[in-house]
Amino acid sequence: MFLEHAVGPCPELETERQRRVDELYLTSHGQDQALEKLVELTARCLKAPIAFVSILDNQRQWFLARVGLGIEETPRHQSFCVYAVPHQPPLQVTDASTDPRFRDNPLVTGTPGIRFYAGAPLITNDGLMLGSLCIIDTKPRSELDERRADHPGATGRSGDDADDGDA
Repeated sequence: MFLEHAVGPCPELETERQRRVDELYLTSHGQDQALEKLVELTARCLKAPIAFVSILDNQRQWFLARVGLGIEETPRHQSFCVYAVPHQPPLQVTDASTDPRFRDNPLVTGTPGIRFYAGAPLITNDGLMLGSLCIIDTKPRSELDERRADHPGATGRSGDDADDGDA
């Protein structure tokens, strides 16, 4: 049975990570047009029916941009992102219905029926992992090859990097 109190691994520096999420108001401003374009491109390039950028706070997973997904948030304990955030390289789950971490998750057993998941952490300049860029499929898949996993939309830094001139 899926445990509602199971929150997955806690990212390093969780207090500082949450403080940064709060400082940047990431969970309070709704959809972001630039991120929407990134998510659409990622879904198209990787032939995924669902793609999104999610940010974790201490209770919820928020979708700042999404395609193919009709919800704006999920409880943190249902989030695959909890596992992707501390994971390097990007986390890939080829069939969530057989993975012990996820097989009883309501997002696997119910709608949207997640089978394949790939999530790359979004990291600030100072190493805080705030969320992830993810793709989902409702069918199992083999892992993405290295070339696709390194797609510009599959890994990257969060928006605060754009302000430091380190392009």
